[in-house]
Amino acid sequence: MIPDIDDVIQIIRETAAREVMPRFGNLAAGDVTKKTGGEVVTTADIAAEKRLAHHLKALVPESVVVGEEAADSDPNLMAALAGPQPVWLVDPVDGTRNFSRGEPCFAIIVAFCQGGATVAGWINDPINDLTVWAAVGKGAWLGRRRLKVAAPAAFGEMAGSLRQRMKKRLQARAQAGLGAAPARIVHYRCTGREYQDLARGKLHFCHYPRRLKPWDHAAGVLMHREAGGFSALTGGRRPYRPAASAVEADLLLAPDEAAWDALDAALAAPNAGHHV
Repeated sequence: MIPDIDDVIQIIRETAAREVMPRFGNLAAGDVTKKTGGEVVTTADIAAEKRLAHHLKALVPESVVVGEEAADSDPNLMAALAGPQPVWLVDPVDGTRNFSRGEPCFAIIVAFCQGGATVAGWINDPINDLTVWAAVGKGAWLGRRRLKVAAPAAFGEMAGSLRQRMKKRLQARAQAGLGAAPARIVHYRCTGREYQDLARGKLHFCHYPRRLKPWDHAAGVLMHREAGGFSALTGGRRPYRPAASAVEADLLLAPDEAAWDALDAALAAPNAGHHV
């Protein structure tokens, strides 16, 4: 059973208003620290996750909440994704580095998983108070507007998100005369906001390198699929599923299978003679 969509949206919006936005631009030096892996964490991450965990579990008492910050302290929590109970995945402030620097590009991500699959997801943009949500078989939505991914376009007309290494690979490929580079390449440093823009048709594609953490991608992959897009892990074309450990493969999302194949070929073999 999928939890009430509007109840979850309200919990997320209230958390953004109470725990996240009052701290945006107001963090003291002691409010920003680093986790064991060197990633930035703030008091907003910790407070927002605590509030989300409390209220989401109250919606589904038999569920387990796996938050990014709690899992950093206790990685064994991730095992719940392989268990029989419903699981909430929570990224309380996606784009924490942006948030800590006062850059207005961050998100709150929540996914609801059952049997190892994502059945519903929510991504909130606290700056603009916009929540995109999706549920299996129900589409992807922003308010009352059903969302659809960008229409397929010529390779040189696409806009998408790439890390610097892949951006340079495509630029070198274009300079070698092996095909056009995408018209616009961005990197928000916030997967949640990129997933929102994929579902809204503002980006054609996104590529995420290996070590895919479930709270970053479970909700967004579902949204993209429900908005009509195609995604898969590279090197085998397997569908992404949230797992009890980080997925050691790259993830590519595109408007359809043909666009995915063209992007995958360009990213995987920049010096091959495959023109797109």
